[in-house]
Amino acid sequence: MDRSANNFGVLRLCFAVLVILSHSFELIDGDRSREPLTRLFGVMSFGGLGVYGFFLISGYLITKSFIRSKSSIEFLYKRILRIYPGFIAAYLICIFVLGPFVGGELQSLSVLRTITRVFFLQPPIMDGVFPNSYYAALNGSMWTIAYEFRCYLFVLALGVLGLLHKRNIILRMTAMFLFLTVLHPAIFDYFPRQLVLFLGDPFETVPLVSVFGVGALFYLYRDYVIYDWRLAVAASASLFCSMYSASFAVAAFAVFGGYLVFWIAFNVKSSMLNNIGKKVDLSYGIYLYAWPVQKVLIWWRGDLSPWVVFLGSTMIAAVFALMSWRLVEKPFLDLKSAFVFPRKAICKEASALPVD
Repeated sequence: MDRSANNFGVLRLCFAVLVILSHSFELIDGDRSREPLTRLFGVMSFGGLGVYGFFLISGYLITKSFIRSKSSIEFLYKRILRIYPGFIAAYLICIFVLGPFVGGELQSLSVLRTITRVFFLQPPIMDGVFPNSYYAALNGSMWTIAYEFRCYLFVLALGVLGLLHKRNIILRMTAMFLFLTVLHPAIFDYFPRQLVLFLGDPFETVPLVSVFGVGALFYLYRDYVIYDWRLAVAASASLFCSMYSASFAVAAFAVFGGYLVFWIAFNVKSSMLNNIGKKVDLSYGIYLYAWPVQKVLIWWRGDLSPWVVFLGSTMIAAVFALMSWRLVEKPFLDLKSAFVFPRKAICKEASALPVD
């Protein structure tokens, strides 16, 4: 199967918009139960589904990126260029432009703390922002970026250790994480708190790594996966039934939802869909700027309906995303070719599996 023509761009864009849809309900009054997917299943919101969708696709593409990189240094260099410039720009805009406008206290900021938070990809924090509102944070969506980058480092570590080409080991590790998502969350209370700084909150780390791992497996086993519409229908039915269970929802989305995501990515043939995100990728920028746009709209006009907030914030966030792409993300991505890295085998997987 030719996987060069795919719909990953439009899928990532859709997942980013789903996060906006979810937040448009919850940010108004803090009532998540009104959110459409939560009302249907009572377990997962469209916001959670959107984030997990991002991690599924990232698992596939980041594993592919590592395997095709000339060296581990080149891989890390490319990942830094993709994540940090856009994040830093959005962080600084939230702090120095948005913050004072919405009641933030600049004098409460510490230069060292700000630099540390940026380095560890933590969301911007400022005292006094959005007073008397629900979820009074400058950018509550940014918390997932650190987990995303940790997954990149996890792939790097597995590759350097020579484990990435051992697909059965990756399969077992992912199955273990999926099993943990099914168990009662109370088990995470035994997670060593000293590791939280590096690995994140286990309540978030375990499901996100699970979904990312499934995405990686879809790439590592790409020569075995059969994409058939009948299997897609079966996966849809299985996912729908499983989404009513709080214990199985994440694992079901990772496996059944993962199959659907990649079936859509490779089997829906449309030149228009295939080209979305190829030259202009707005998904990261929309994700970075949607929350502050939504908060400003709600803070400014608290009587807006969730659907008005959704439509308005999506359009405004798209404008910010386009500026982010043109002025920040794309210029830094162009630096990928600024350095020539010596070709060095970093993973036996490159020769063990067929090339797409």
